[in-house]
Amino acid sequence: MRNIKVLAVLMICLLSISCKQKQRSALKSDADVLHDNVDELTQVIIYDAFSPPVASRIYGYTSLAAYEAMRFQNPKYNSIVSQLNGFKTMPQPKKGIKYNYALAATKAFFTVAHKVTFSVDTLKRYEDKVFAMYKDNLDDSTFARSVAFGEAVGKGVLARAKFDNYAKTRGKPRFLGSSDNGKWHPTAPDYLDGVEFCWGTMETFVVKSSSDFALPPPPPYSEDKNSEYYKQNLVVYEQSKHLTPEQVTIAKFWDDNPFVIQHNGHMMFVNKKITPGGHWIGITAIACKKTKADAVKTAQAYALTSIALYDAFICGWQVKYTTEYIRPVTVINDKIDHKWLPLLQTPPFPEYPSGHSDISGASAVILTHLFGDNFEYDDTSDLRYIGMQRHFKSFLKAADETSISRFYGGIHYKNSVDQGAVQGRQIGEYIWNNLKLQN
Repeated sequence: MRNIKVLAVLMICLLSISCKQKQRSALKSDADVLHDNVDELTQVIIYDAFSPPVASRIYGYTSLAAYEAMRFQNPKYNSIVSQLNGFKTMPQPKKGIKYNYALAATKAFFTVAHKVTFSVDTLKRYEDKVFAMYKDNLDDSTFARSVAFGEAVGKGVLARAKFDNYAKTRGKPRFLGSSDNGKWHPTAPDYLDGVEFCWGTMETFVVKSSSDFALPPPPPYSEDKNSEYYKQNLVVYEQSKHLTPEQVTIAKFWDDNPFVIQHNGHMMFVNKKITPGGHWIGITAIACKKTKADAVKTAQAYALTSIALYDAFICGWQVKYTTEYIRPVTVINDKIDHKWLPLLQTPPFPEYPSGHSDISGASAVILTHLFGDNFEYDDTSDLRYIGMQRHFKSFLKAADETSISRFYGGIHYKNSVDQGAVQGRQIGEYIWNNLKLQN
């Protein structure tokens, strides 16, 4: 009887000690960690309401930092930043010593993210949970070494960000356009000033100059009703009155306006969702997961797509603010129907070319090279925001639909979406052909 009591006491003590011990976190796969990191960043970009060009810069630097740390897991992958404009030599891990490169990539990613976003506290709370998972599964020296290496890589990437002309563009005056015939000025219903009118002066990643991919000028202003200028407005106007249900769906699916102001009587409220670049980052995630891409391939895909987004935005914005082309809603309200509004809310910047066509063409080219043509997938990138998804048979077909969606939405002329797509595809091919990705 006494032995039984002793045994019972021992069991209670053991159970008590066990309950007090911290439960170890299960270690996620390296690729899943990278996907979760990017998704968390996307949520912050949405919350902070960054403009599409600025969002592309955030994706660019963070994704490059993650890749430059992650790539050492597979020696056949080359450095990307060593082939880009303006970057200095990145830190290297010490040979013969153990690192966890997914942890290093996470630290590099958030070292950059903390400096290029606003909601740092939100990122820090998420980051702490990721670090706790690694602390539970790594010895102290490997953990500390990996974090230190990732931080060094992140700081190396940030060194370039200090000199990409972003800081100079923050102090510029508002851009309110021009009252000259055919020139852009703020559009109905909210008449916001032009977004990022100096973006064409930003330092590109791969493209040598923002003016390297010049486009033919759009149709010149004319009051002649038989002119190409006037007819393109009639086409937009007539199309808007005869949209099929499918065309409406296409326009709304690809809207990707991160800051839509809605009006209800005297009340105004804002709907936030992913940027155009964020949509293609989401498609990149879908492609990686469908192909079960490992962590290095995943990091590379995010980095390359982000490069395409960033350079395409710069080149497209260079043309936009050089031509300062007027939006359809302005001409139609003035010359055809003063009560007309397009299906989609017109974004606050000049019309030519279509920026969404531009960045979609560039991204689709990169993803096609990475994952192949005729890559079928369900695009669920926007599902949690607008409750919609669509099926595509290839990235390029998706980019084509993105482009025409802007015409269906009434915010672009047909010529502008076509020329934007041309410029974007040229940029994508240039990026792909000028980077050596593997040994």
